[in-house]
Amino acid sequence: MLHALYVAPFGELADPRSLTEVAVTAEQAGWDGLFVWDHVWRPPDRAPTVGDAWIALAAIAVQTSRLRIGPMVVPLARRRPQKVARESVALDRLSGGRLTLGVGLGVDTGGELGRFGEVTDPKERGVVLDEALDLLVQLWSGEEVHHAGAHFTADAVRFLPTALQTPRIPVWGAARGDSGDAPLRRAAKLDGVFPVGASIEQLRRMVDVIGAERGSLDGFDVAVIASDEVDDLTALGATWMIHARPEVEPRASVLEAARTPPPR
Repeated sequence: MLHALYVAPFGELADPRSLTEVAVTAEQAGWDGLFVWDHVWRPPDRAPTVGDAWIALAAIAVQTSRLRIGPMVVPLARRRPQKVARESVALDRLSGGRLTLGVGLGVDTGGELGRFGEVTDPKERGVVLDEALDLLVQLWSGEEVHHAGAHFTADAVRFLPTALQTPRIPVWGAARGDSGDAPLRRAAKLDGVFPVGASIEQLRRMVDVIGAERGSLDGFDVAVIASDEVDDLTALGATWMIHARPEVEPRASVLEAARTPPPR
């Protein structure tokens, strides 16, 4: 079982220097990973100060050498796949091949999508996400891409360099515990699943659906939010324990958590 801190670049951690300090401290304490929320806006009563996850991850990549890092999760429906392809490859190379890319539908909490004219209907976002994922993987290949879809176009383009990791940057698909099977079938085509707000029973169903889709969970990551039910989570095939910190937390408190070695 691997252990990662999960932090939001909000409040005092909106400053990428503070978030980098947390990452360096976590690496020194023996943590295996550090993942960062990816938002552009939050309701002011929840998080008036919001930092950029990708800029912070670039700084973290330079200052660490072992931690697995990544945004958790990127709402691809509000991003251009070609931009994400360039950014993710650059971050993978900058980190020496330590990037894991979390993807999902995103949320419209307080209007984070709607206030910017983004798609808010979950089903429509799912369709956009699927096409964006398909195009992203094509662009990562290093081969010439010809894509003409309902939402994105790539007309005879080839993206080089490619990522250091092969066959590609690992991708984890987010899925809520109360969601239907569509997010699980999407995650089954990827390299891992990141269950959000899932009970043990819901997680069991999620793992069963993914296992049936894939035929096996061999080589597949199940990254679960840490809880006291460690034995149950391990029995269900959890490979990562994600230790989530509060949405807005004083820098000193997060540093203290980072200094505390993960359970083994």
